[in-house]
Amino acid sequence: MPNRAIIIGTGSALPSRLLTNRDLEAMVETSDEWIKTRTGIEQRYIVGEGETNSFLATRAAKNALEMAGVRPQELDLIIVGTLTPDTPMPSVACLVQKELGAKKAGAFDLSATCSGFIYGLSIADKFIRDNRKMKILVIGSEVLSRRVNWTDRTTCVLFGDGAGAAVVTGTKEDRGILSTHLHADGALGDLLTIKGLGTAHPVTMEMLELGWQYIQMQGREVFKHAVKALESVAWEALNANGWTTDQVDLLIAHQANMRILDFLREKLGLTKDKVFINIHKYGNTSAASIPIALDEANRSRLLLPGSKLLMVAFGGGFTWGSLAMRW
Repeated sequence: MPNRAIIIGTGSALPSRLLTNRDLEAMVETSDEWIKTRTGIEQRYIVGEGETNSFLATRAAKNALEMAGVRPQELDLIIVGTLTPDTPMPSVACLVQKELGAKKAGAFDLSATCSGFIYGLSIADKFIRDNRKMKILVIGSEVLSRRVNWTDRTTCVLFGDGAGAAVVTGTKEDRGILSTHLHADGALGDLLTIKGLGTAHPVTMEMLELGWQYIQMQGREVFKHAVKALESVAWEALNANGWTTDQVDLLIAHQANMRILDFLREKLGLTKDKVFINIHKYGNTSAASIPIALDEANRSRLLLPGSKLLMVAFGGGFTWGSLAMRW
């Protein structure tokens, strides 16, 4: 039996401020009914004073390490999927390493937007296939409220902040990550962007006036490509492992829009009880979406030994990916 990567602990963390749809009604021209009907979102959490990406990531990491029974000093690697780091340098992963005291661990961020956690697990899987004794912390953490234009009702209602984490190590048993499938299409990148704040468009008055420091999205086009990519990459994982859809015990998909989740469920022929949903509570938290959902599912005992789990994600870039595992 080859080395397999297994998740031995999960954790999540949310910021302190709850922002409901009713709150948004007082901020921008929208309504609770409009938001729920089109997205399925009822509320989201956003950071308050003193709360940063690394703060949330560290809290999620501590919760995952506690569940795993792993000390920070045992970690070999920390991977953080994020598009909203505290600073360009140092990385969120290095800040988490410092806060945890994980001095033995290498640390880096990766940028794959909403697919970041699946990309991170895929990298961890490759390391552990070579050395099953490694202990790797994979985190998805975002502070999207700092990249949202709160006067743009088409985008500000969608996003929230949060973090999720998983502790990954190896086994010779017949369980764990079975396959990962990663894709990207940079030709579609202009459909979902933050154009400013990088080296191509540094901070100038002109850039700020254009609103390029904020998320800009062509919603209908993003939806169209998302549903196709998610269905395709889900089938790719199923076929790679010889699974039929009725063998899937739980699907955890990126929580972007309830309509996308319903579309995917119908295309795969899954019953509602096999699709994990928490978008109504948190909105779209990008790279944090899947690990927060994974932690909730795990702590709710929806994942039992031997459960067949399918994860799928899609995000800006464009990136998309899937992962199949036996819990």
